[in-house]
Amino acid sequence: MTLTQWLDDYGASHRHPTNIAIHKLCVPAIVFAVFGLASSIPAAINPAYILLALGLLFYLRLSWRMALAMGLMCGSMLGLLAWLPRLGIPVLPLSLLVFVLAWIGQFIGHKIEGKKPSFFKDVQFLLIGPAWTLAHLFRALQLKF
Repeated sequence: MTLTQWLDDYGASHRHPTNIAIHKLCVPAIVFAVFGLASSIPAAINPAYILLALGLLFYLRLSWRMALAMGLMCGSMLGLLAWLPRLGIPVLPLSLLVFVLAWIGQFIGHKIEGKKPSFFKDVQFLLIGPAWTLAHLFRALQLKF
């Protein structure tokens, strides 16, 4: 499938304005939390970097522009996660809290929408959700993705 097809398919279960607003907040929060959780695993190479690399390969096969935008967004998140301990903010508890709250938000949004989350249909939609939120920005800025 093309990126446009993925986004259209994902968008079919994200039409209600409240659900859209919730997703624009919660999807990036979940990405941030997943990177935070991965970063909390002691390893020679930060597991979040491996997740980022794998995700970028997925996006790159769909659109180099989207891969670049995702790289910038996720790189910013990783930078923030590296900075938080310097402020005395522990990454693991924060990531757990954000993860749980953002998923609760997602399910509330889908309850309002009256449709199941797309990833129940195909797990790849877990990667499409972040691209869908960025696609809104691309459209607002009249950029091709």
